[in-house]
Order: sequence, then C-alpha cells, then structure tokens
Amino acid sequence: MISKSPVQRRFVLQLPLIAACFFAFLANLIAAEETAKGATKQFDLGKRVDLEVVYIPPGKFMMGSTPEEKAWATGIEGGAKPGTVREKYEGDPRPVRVEQGFWMGRTEVTLGQFRRFVEESGYVTDAEKPGGMTQCLDLEWDRYYYGVEVKNPWKSMDDKSWRDPGFGIPMKDSYPVVCVSYQDMKAFCVWLTERQRKAGRLAENMEVRLPTEAEWAYACRGGSEESHYFWWGNDLMEGKGRLNISAVDFLPGRDTVWPLANAPWSDGFAFLSPVDHYGERGRNGFGLADMCGGVWEFVLDHFDPTGGHEDVYYLEKESLSVSSPVCRGGNYFDVPGNARSAVRLGIASVSYSDSRDGFRICLGTPRKSEPTPREP
Repeated sequence: MISKSPVQRRFVLQLPLIAACFFAFLANLIAAEETAKGATKQFDLGKRVDLEVVYIPPGKFMMGSTPEEKAWATGIEGGAKPGTVREKYEGDPRPVRVEQGFWMGRTEVTLGQFRRFVEESGYVTDAEKPGGMTQCLDLEWDRYYYGVEVKNPWKSMDDKSWRDPGFGIPMKDSYPVVCVSYQDMKAFCVWLTERQRKAGRLAENMEVRLPTEAEWAYACRGGSEESHYFWWGNDLMEGKGRLNISAVDFLPGRDTVWPLANAPWSDGFAFLSPVDHYGERGRNGFGLADMCGGVWEFVLDHFDPTGGHEDVYYLEKESLSVSSPVCRGGNYFDVPGNARSAVRLGIASVSYSDSRDGFRICLGTPRKSEPTPREP
C-alpha cells in the first residue's frame, strides 16, 4: 500500500471545499449571465397594480453629442431653435463607464402607479400644497404670433396637478404621471423601497431611487457604444411608430396641427401616449420603452450646464444637495431635435412640476441626494 504524502492528504481533505467553491462560482456565473440577458422583476404595489423593472448590465457608452448632431438638431429636420445655448448643455462626446448593473423601470411611472402611492401613503404633491403651482398647457393658445409678440402655450396654474394636468381630455391610468416634482418623485421611491423591504422582497444593499444621469444616459442608448442621435440610430424616419413626439396630430377641438409638428407622421396622440404603446418597436436594445419623447424624465443629479458626469453630480462637491435637477429625453410636445438621447435640461427647482415632466425608477445600490430649495 502506497501512503499519501502530507500534501496529498491535505489536498484530498480539501476536495469537498474546492468542489463547493467551484460550483458556487459556476452558479454565480450562470446567474450573472442570465441576468445580463435582460431579466425582469415585478413590484407589487397592491390592488392588482404592479411595476416592472428590467436589468441593465454594466457597460460603457458615449455621453454627449457631436457638432454634426447639434447642427442636425437645429436644422430643418431637427426643428430645434438655432442660436441658443441648449445644445451646449450636452457637451462633446466622451466615453463613460457604468461600473455596476442596475434595474430600471420598463416604462415611466404611470398615473395608476402614482395613484397607488398616494392612496396608501396619503402623500400630497408640491403642486397640491397651499401656494403650489404647476406648468400646464393654456387651452386658449393657438399659435406663437412670431413677428408681433411671442405667446407661449404654457402657464402656471394653481388648480392643476397630477390628478388633472389640464389637457382637457380624460386621463388614463396607463398614461405616464406628470405634474410631479423632484421631491414628489423621491417620495414615491422611498415609499416603494419601504414597501418592498417590509414584504421581504428587497435586499438591504438595494433601494428604489431615481437613476443617476450616467445610468439614464447609458440605459437610453440601449447598449450602443456609438454616439447616435436616437437610440435606434440617426435616421429620424426610423422613429415612426417608436415614440410619442410633436407630430402631425390635432389638439382636441382643433383643425390645425401643433405649430411645432416637425415629425412628418402622426404618432396617434395630441398629448401623452400610454406607456409602452408602441410595443417592441418602441423598446430599445435593453427592452426599455419610451426613452425618447413621451415625457421628460428626471434623474438624481444636480444640473451642470457643461455636460453630464460619470458620478453623481451635486450642487456642491462635498454635499448631497440638488437644487436644479436634470431632465432627459424630450417630451410629447418637443421637436425631434429636442428628443434625442443626448438632450438634457436643468429644472427650475426641486418643487417645480410641469405637464411635460415625469420619471422612471431605478433599482440599484444607494445613491443619495438632498433636495435643496434654490436661493431667491
């Protein structure tokens, strides 16, 4: 009988541990691979209302836009107003990497989902509080009157809110919620985080929150590492049947189209479209719907007019304060040049709300921010 050396005996004794480690590694590898293919989760909001999130794997993309893209946006096809600083906010193309995977709402948060939050929590939005206002369409507006005066279609109203954004049409639970502020959005995320934790469906190292600007910009491009105008590419005509935008549609009770109706087709809606209305054609490479057009989507960061950041950007470097949030993606009233993947604007304040603004949730590792009122 040949006796084993001490080294051989030690190896044999450790075989079960080595095997366990190997199979654990293999299981994690398989799980990671499955997650990377676009797994989904359903959040139960109660009363048969749910919210779906889609996994977005780590990766890199180009943030910003090229001079050619900016020129197109302000040209005939793009329709954006030339001679403003708006396109400068996008910054030049630069590589950005998102190091951690995260989950993002398949769609914007809907009216029905936000209603569940209010029903269960008793929350009162900024627009509904005493002295609250929200920006809505002036239904008496017919045109801009350029050359005589400039009459804008939007005005502040104290009797409108997410319950009635002033469109003059019945609201559906499948529409994206609008007329909610950055503070309202964060309150929804806190509520959903706590609800999932109480139900034992959320790990302690994860939270529901607004996406960071880098996460949103990366998710919008759908996995492409190139700097395209839209998530599907540069061709506007390829956008037909993909997005809710200012197109050849009629306002209720009118026989003239929107003055900004640059998209040469009908998207089927004068205002909002139901979320995910365009189905697979309206979803990008990550399976996210309505990432361009629809409603402006708020992100966690404070607005930097020189461009977006890889890490969360705050009002002050050493603080968590945000007084002017960033919104991305354009809206149903925008021309194509203002509904591109790179488009970004700063919002007036953390309590500001508008019938063109909404949000989409993110499920990921904690990223904090402190809503801070702007100085008078």
